[in-house]
Amino acid sequence: MDEQDRRAEDGQDRAVGGQDRTPTGQDRASGGQDRLAERFEAHRGRLRSVAYRMLGSPSEADDAVQEAWLRLSRADVRGVENLAGWLTTVVSRLCLDMLRARAARREDLVGQRLPDRIDRIDHAGRGRDSGGGDPEREAVLVDSVGRALLVVLDTLGPAERIAFVLHDMFAVPFDRIAPVVERSPVTTKKLASRARRKVRGTPAVPAAELARHRRVVDAFLAASRSGDLDAILAVLDPDVVRRADAAALPAGAPAEVRGARAVAEGVVVFGRRARFAEPALVNGAMGAVVAPGGRLLLVLTFTFTGPGEGGRIAGYEVIADPARLRRLDLAAPEAL
Repeated sequence: MDEQDRRAEDGQDRAVGGQDRTPTGQDRASGGQDRLAERFEAHRGRLRSVAYRMLGSPSEADDAVQEAWLRLSRADVRGVENLAGWLTTVVSRLCLDMLRARAARREDLVGQRLPDRIDRIDHAGRGRDSGGGDPEREAVLVDSVGRALLVVLDTLGPAERIAFVLHDMFAVPFDRIAPVVERSPVTTKKLASRARRKVRGTPAVPAAELARHRRVVDAFLAASRSGDLDAILAVLDPDVVRRADAAALPAGAPAEVRGARAVAEGVVVFGRRARFAEPALVNGAMGAVVAPGGRLLLVLTFTFTGPGEGGRIAGYEVIADPARLRRLDLAAPEAL
């Protein structure tokens, strides 16, 4: 090999190794995209939190965040001083469009026959929404927001939900939210205020009584989750009555059961659904929602004995009929 060939070969080796090579326009563009991707990744967690609270769906939240990245990668953001704000606006608009589309088709699972649905959730360890994803990750997401709040957020109109989530949960000013929901700042403030009232609800009983009932419901749900028969009996009045819609029961199960022992034994058998339950205000009184993946399946309403009678559960009803569920006024005041 002559000297000229050796020089040519050495130059080729240096080029393959990435040394002594003049960067091309493509290289510079690639480096810019890499830096942009790094900046985006720094905001991904917050964007996903925003999207999840707006949509209540892990997979849809991921879709919204990914679409935001695609739009960022195609946009000229050299003049954007607040990238976090820019991305939040993009994600919020995407979520608003998705909520409007959802409202138009409204393919809710509310009222689907419970035993089959619950059995599928127990078997798979996740609700309909995980789309084959990580059930533990979804559970963490649901718990980070609260099942009752997710259920109540689902009752809000699209613009109400966007305004409430951005302002009350992420402290975004109304003048920045207004362009997203295509309203004036004053109207946007009214949207958030109306949503806040719906989320908080209006208790129909005094605060002390509501707190007492909450403790009983908490104890009932905890005992139901653990399958502790004695603990369940401890919060039930001896003459307790359990009623349930047919949609909440397996074929042939009685719609009404009387007596603490019979009711408690039924709770032990079907109490696995309590892992998806959380206290909530139901028509102004203390009740509970059962919401796998944050999606409402059924509601429990309770009646209680007075303090002088032990303050136990005198009766409860399991509501799963779609028409009845739609008529309920649900709230999650402790979520705020």
